[in-house]
Amino acid sequence: MKSLSAIDSWPSTQAASAVVAADGAVLGSHGDVGHRFALASVTKLLSAYAFLVAVEEGAFELDTPAGPEGSTVKHLLAHSSGYDFAERKVRFAPGDRRLYSNAGFEVLAETLEKATDMRFTDYLREAVLQPLGMDSTSLDGSAAADGVSTLGDLMTFAAELQDPTLLDVQTHSQATHVVFPELPGILPGYGRQKNNTWGLGFEIRSEKSPHWTGTLNSPETYGHFGQAGTFLWVDPVLGAACVTLTDKPFGPWAVEAWTPFNDEVVREVMGS
Repeated sequence: MKSLSAIDSWPSTQAASAVVAADGAVLGSHGDVGHRFALASVTKLLSAYAFLVAVEEGAFELDTPAGPEGSTVKHLLAHSSGYDFAERKVRFAPGDRRLYSNAGFEVLAETLEKATDMRFTDYLREAVLQPLGMDSTSLDGSAAADGVSTLGDLMTFAAELQDPTLLDVQTHSQATHVVFPELPGILPGYGRQKNNTWGLGFEIRSEKSPHWTGTLNSPETYGHFGQAGTFLWVDPVLGAACVTLTDKPFGPWAVEAWTPFNDEVVREVMGS
């Protein structure tokens, strides 16, 4: 795919990108598929998947209390527990606002550890990474932001997200559609939004503008971007996913580059 070569002009030392169709076919890739990149908050997609496997295995339920008083596993996954971004300080009542929170994901990992008597890193590996053959992916700290992976492994994960084998279809659908709708909040790097839509660990594009995906991506598009200069989106209407990894931290360059890049990707997929 010609559109992927645009990453060569970005201000990064290493960059890799791929597009994966809904049937798992790789429509195109560019860059080193084996280079290990820090994922930053794209880590949350992997962690959320593990939390959802834990729900299906009965380790806890979405309605299990976790975090601040009145908060549940569901609130934490949907960034609506009221926790501060980085600290375990309660800024809002659960369900009142969307407050993006690394602390919330770290509490989720601790909740899972208590429920399973396993380290979260081990649970993630056994529940998600090993079954998918993602042998080059690891969690080296926080469940919110310390994942490391390769383009090759995340292409596999992008295929899983479009045709789930580790989750029931209904669980996957709930995770990738809006929960606690109509909550205001701030999308880091893009500003305040009246309706800051999220699923269970997955950001939902909806009608957000500006946004890190393309203007041509459907409102049903879901995924995540990371401060390490990384992103993964799945557009179920388009029938494709895009994984892009760089070693250049997110900043104005990404706001400027990512949306037109994703628009070109969408155009090429639609025209293929």
